[in-house]
Amino acid sequence: MEVLDGVREEVRRHYAAAASGGGCGSGGCCGEAADARFGAALYGDEDRAAVPEAAALASLGCGNPTAVAELREGETVLDLGSGAGIDVLLSARRVGPTGRVYGLDMTDEMLAAAQRNAAEAGVGNAVFLRGVIEDVPLPAETVDVVISNCVVNLSPDKEAVFRELARVLRRGGRIGISDVVAEDRLAPAERAERGSHAGCIAGALSRGEYVAGLTAAGFADVEVRFTHPVADGLHGAIVRAVKP
Repeated sequence: MEVLDGVREEVRRHYAAAASGGGCGSGGCCGEAADARFGAALYGDEDRAAVPEAAALASLGCGNPTAVAELREGETVLDLGSGAGIDVLLSARRVGPTGRVYGLDMTDEMLAAAQRNAAEAGVGNAVFLRGVIEDVPLPAETVDVVISNCVVNLSPDKEAVFRELARVLRRGGRIGISDVVAEDRLAPAERAERGSHAGCIAGALSRGEYVAGLTAAGFADVEVRFTHPVADGLHGAIVRAVKP
């Protein structure tokens, strides 16, 4: 438990610094937000124009999960590790006034930034929650879609995350996640050699581990598709699955 808490605190410090403009060191999604492999560059012009500039500039992810999940009007969405809110705001537009989007983050600084961005954008169907993705503060079977952008790799207990995904989703619900994923040839120690945990590299699962973990949690139609390289043997990836 002490090791898990230490990893979580490392991540919290890095992203609190990013939210407050203090930077977050080098390597991976936090330290290389301006890199074409991470951040706002991975969103289309229309999506970037649809949110406040501060939300786009604070994007630290490795994809665009709102496009991956193919959101529909009236759906309830949960964004794990919502950061400054770019994916919550884009999701809120897609699900419309009859839908709702929850943004979950453990960093007070990011939550404050997200709430400012939502107010500036005039978004009224978004709710921001403080908490960790291993213990989501929502009742069971309350959401239609779970999205996340380069956050699952940061968790020190990914089995717990997958169980929570299955718990909060309604039957027939789906996940549409962007994440950093390793090739199966890389052992955990080799992943750690390529970047830090807070930098979205050391904690990345392999493709096989991702599929096995989601399958064990009860998901079906699990797909992990690489989209672009982020380091030797590691890729930005789209992860999809359905709760039967």
